[in-house]
Amino acid sequence: MKLLNFTIIKFTICLVVGILLAHYLKLNFYVILYTTIGFVISLGLSWLVIKSKINRSVFYGMFAYLSMVGVGMTSYNLQDDTLRPEHYTNQNSTDDYDAIIFKIEKRLKPDTYNDKYIASILTFNDKEAVGQVLINIRRDSVPIQFNVDDVFYTKTELKTIQKPLNPYQFDYSKYLELEQIYHQVYLNAENILQLSDSKSTIYGYADALRKEINTKLRAAGFENDALSIMNALLLGQRQTIDKAIYNNYVDSGTIHILAVSGLHVGIILLILNFLFRPLLYLKNGHFIRPFILVCILWSFAVIAGLSPSVTRAVTMFSVISIAMHLKRRTNIYNTLVISAFVILLFKPTFLFAVGFQMSYLAVLGIVSVQPIIYKLWKPKYWIIDKPWQIFTVTLAAQIGVVPISLFYFHQFPGLFFISNLVVIPFLGLILGFGMLVIVLALLNALPNFLVIVYSFIIDSLNDFIAWVAQFENFLFRDIPFTLLQAIVCYIIIVALIQVYKFRNFKWIAISLIAIIGLQGVYFYNRYQTQHNTLVVFNKSRYSMIGLKTNNKLTLYHNLDSVKLKSDYAVKNYKVGESLDIIVSDSLQSVYQYKDNIILAIDSFAIYKGLTFRPNYILLRNSPRLNLNRVIDSLKPQLIIADASNYKSYLKRWKETCEHKKIPFHQTNEKGAFIIK
Repeated sequence: MKLLNFTIIKFTICLVVGILLAHYLKLNFYVILYTTIGFVISLGLSWLVIKSKINRSVFYGMFAYLSMVGVGMTSYNLQDDTLRPEHYTNQNSTDDYDAIIFKIEKRLKPDTYNDKYIASILTFNDKEAVGQVLINIRRDSVPIQFNVDDVFYTKTELKTIQKPLNPYQFDYSKYLELEQIYHQVYLNAENILQLSDSKSTIYGYADALRKEINTKLRAAGFENDALSIMNALLLGQRQTIDKAIYNNYVDSGTIHILAVSGLHVGIILLILNFLFRPLLYLKNGHFIRPFILVCILWSFAVIAGLSPSVTRAVTMFSVISIAMHLKRRTNIYNTLVISAFVILLFKPTFLFAVGFQMSYLAVLGIVSVQPIIYKLWKPKYWIIDKPWQIFTVTLAAQIGVVPISLFYFHQFPGLFFISNLVVIPFLGLILGFGMLVIVLALLNALPNFLVIVYSFIIDSLNDFIAWVAQFENFLFRDIPFTLLQAIVCYIIIVALIQVYKFRNFKWIAISLIAIIGLQGVYFYNRYQTQHNTLVVFNKSRYSMIGLKTNNKLTLYHNLDSVKLKSDYAVKNYKVGESLDIIVSDSLQSVYQYKDNIILAIDSFAIYKGLTFRPNYILLRNSPRLNLNRVIDSLKPQLIIADASNYKSYLKRWKETCEHKKIPFHQTNEKGAFIIK
């Protein structure tokens, strides 16, 4: 077991290294492929030719690891659809509109104005094609309900995914690139035609089953809020959860229960093991039961959408289930690594999915840290011991995910242990009871009293979560935390675990060095932010200008206090630049930064009679002016137009600047304007 564990860990590390190299270096696919083949051939030759066991071990190991790195790089590039000649980006496109036949693959969470879907392209301008696009359907414009596997025809314009327009903003385009999505289309009733609504894939049948379950549950009397939580907990679909309820789960530190993961799959496996125990009395029951369990688990994974977390959990518990019935001891670390290796081999982009990373780190935290914490105190009585076990599991999971969570989300729920102490014990009841409710609903045999009882349980859960979330003083927000800090924190955690196990000078020294290193990284980050910057932010319908001086930001804007408090552009900039103080001020006509003078021309269009010559002109709030005359009169180096202007004005100003051969910076196209 030790040898297998150590070998598979090294192979998995090599696979991860290969995926990272392929992701960041963008090397030629054929160079990678032929190099990998060369390493594999060398691996075989080193085994056959070299006779000395010592030398064979060195050369064989070297070529084995290099081959696995090559496999990782090859696997990553094989997932890149743009390398295929039939990908729509490699085919001829028209100047304006393209004729596209596409099939709905996945339903996404809608935004304020559009329903969103991921679709695969079947034909592109009358030629067979492959590739995926993001579909935006204007709400209430199309009477047809879109389902997975539905096929449509449209003639529309492919648009690139918008890049971030403000500093430190989440890059949605990069996120979609990992899903092999590079363009989006906007559709309505006038430019779409349905060709087929038949099911052709297992995902289509799973979507139809989810739809049927929701129809039956709605008919049974479940209301929207309860139904949306049931969809998340039991079917892995979070698209319909109310934003306020979702934020409550985030703020209380219980958002993990809404993402089907190892906790849910483990509970489901325990329930299934109990239900199918009678199969063990059959002649081949020890083979039949694990086969049925694995089939059910993967069916559940498909119904839940095969997200990174559920795929990881089902893979891991499938290995555990098979090992249990083969009467073999299972090492949880071994099982985790094998599941990660299998998943990354076939879906290498999962490595960059936040859910995949956090689910593995949570499990590693539980299996590594929980036994240590639990040994600190062993209650004698069951009624105390069980809550203590839940608390230690929750605390250990948080230790595993806190560094990466701070890096991605920059907040920490201080009351997570209270909310999880209540929620986790009842999750098994909620899942088991929920599965019974769904089965009875599909059989049209769901009694009304069960609907009332289960709705009460879900509503009580939501009410408790909302109660915990209201204590905002215990929710620590806007915490600056970099990737380097996260890595050093994990080094500290691993070193402290080793100190507990071995209690030797080596690991104590590593722990102390890592702690000093974390302090050094903190001071380095603070030093990096000690600079001055002027930023013209991109804010739709508003103007927002920031003047950063070391750790202080003076923000000139015309937003009200409520909108400013919730504005993500300001929050992201505050976290990214480690700002301590933000001061609000009203908008001005002139800004001076270092040797640069910025003249802001608003709706009053006042610019004549100046005693100075501005370096930059900022146009805001759609001033009615002749830009030709402004340029001839003031001779600026550059024209800036923020997102408070009418689009028709922006188009005209852009043409004027092109004619006058002067740079034009439009924030809703090029992003925030920054002077450092």
